[in-house]
Order: sequence, then C-alpha cells, then structure tokens
Amino acid sequence: MSRRHANLIRSIFHEPPSGNLHWRDVESLLKHVGASLEPISGARVRVTLNRMEGVLHRPHHSNVLDANALVHLREFLARAGVTPSLYETKGAEE
Repeated sequence: MSRRHANLIRSIFHEPPSGNLHWRDVESLLKHVGASLEPISGARVRVTLNRMEGVLHRPHHSNVLDANALVHLREFLARAGVTPSLYETKGAEE
C-alpha cells in the first residue's frame, strides 16, 4: 500500500474527523483496496468491498467530504475489514 493511501486510512479513522478529505482520494483508496464503485443516481455510489455493499454520497458543492459522509465511509470500511491497524500490520511485515 502506498504511503498516501495509508495516511488516508489513518485520516478517515482519526478522531476528531478531518474536514479535508477529497472524494477523488477516497475513490482512489477504495479502488486500491479492491472495491467496485457503481454510480446509482445523482451523487450516490454503490460500493462493494469484501462482500459488503454500501452506498456513499459524492460531495455536491465541493470535492471535500463532510462529517456525515466521513462517518458513513468509516463505518463501511470497518464493516468491510479495512482498518488502519490492518494496514500498519501488513506494512511492518513487508
């Protein structure tokens, strides 16, 4: 995993939530970890990862995720098994 993606995962799970996560970076991370993204309608995107399916919302007026979208993303990634500790462990083994 690239350092950029590892830093992004840490930012997603960091408390308090970051107000500076760009959708294009999140989309890149999701694709990197093997997710499939399918536009549904409007700003909604169906994401499938590790047999988990969720719906995320692209930001409307800017490319930065708001706090609500970040919480949904965090919950989805946790359900799919993508956590900072998982990738820190993998990085230490490589």
